Amino acid sequence: MSVPTIKHFFAAFALLSTLLARPVIAQTWTSCNPLNTTDCPTNPALSTNHTWDFTSSSADTTWNITAGEIKYSKISGAHFTIARRGDAPTIKSDFYIFGGELEVWMAAATGTGVVSSIVLQSEDLDEVDWEILGGNATHVQSNYFGKGNTTSYDRAIWHPSSFSPQDDFHNYTTCWTKDEIEWYIDGASVRLLKFAEANGGKNFPQTPMNVRLGVWAGGDEDNPKDTVDWAGGETDYGDGPFTMRIKSVRVKDYSEGKEYVYGDMTGSWESIEIVPGNSTALNILNAPPPLTPSQRWNKLSPNAKIGVGSAAGVTSVALIALAAFYCVRQRKAGRRERAIADLAWESESKELSAYQMQMAKGGFAVSSRPF
Repeated sequence: MSVPTIKHFFAAFALLSTLLARPVIAQTWTSCNPLNTTDCPTNPALSTNHTWDFTSSSADTTWNITAGEIKYSKISGAHFTIARRGDAPTIKSDFYIFGGELEVWMAAATGTGVVSSIVLQSEDLDEVDWEILGGNATHVQSNYFGKGNTTSYDRAIWHPSSFSPQDDFHNYTTCWTKDEIEWYIDGASVRLLKFAEANGGKNFPQTPMNVRLGVWAGGDEDNPKDTVDWAGGETDYGDGPFTMRIKSVRVKDYSEGKEYVYGDMTGSWESIEIVPGNSTALNILNAPPPLTPSQRWNKLSPNAKIGVGSAAGVTSVALIALAAFYCVRQRKAGRRERAIADLAWESESKELSAYQMQMAKGGFAVSSRPF
């Protein structure tokens, strides 16, 4: 694996500039396109089937936050929020799948021009999408791209929904093989794309893809007019914040191996090489959870437990001795204070007796002078 050069940087920058007019630019990009060079990094495989429950834990080290901040709720999972202009919180998987399934339980964000996106994307810009507009409560959109081909935008299909996608959670699933792609909403198939239907296969997504989830403002005033119109109009950030919520994500990789390698620059599925071995993601996901205190105690040897017990005993004795010393010192201080108080009381009593005797003898005359 070679280190990206300055040539790669300018290539990526030029590609990004050409993609600015695309509806899902906030989630789609590539840092090294295998169609242009053989020096791109390999794609780490998922090589398993796994569900991430965002109501019980945050995204683990198999995911990367590429923009913004993600917050988590035990009730509604991961929150992707646009609170101000420029926000576009997004996470991207560090793993790739080569054929597989993506299932997301999502409640889309509200807001005119706000786009909630579920994206599968490869480094050579093959792409499979769900896109839900915050101002559209009656339809959701499926879409796909092959090799970043944006010569036309006639591949998107708007699917009518019997629910408001922003009000509650719904299941959006994509099943992808080398022969076809199928989109499902709440378990019901809404679209099937055959290989040959995508420009004879030339625009059919067929290279290893990672997962990208995020929300962005397609209606931002700086976006091209076509993008703003597609997104439903200009976004008024004063109406926000706008939050996309995701409860869980399930990803299944139909291939098994350590990583995926582009064998040439054709971008065809036949050119992809599967490197055998355990993937990094699989090792992370199969790692045992951290031990509880009781489990750590049970794993200690008898001698170690005796050592821990002895240390605890010594510590307890020291604490008891310290407490006893403190109590004794306080008692001594109390006795001294009591003795001083007794002496003061005795002195005051004698003075009071003397005063009373003097008054009885008439030793004190009352003055006739005014103050």
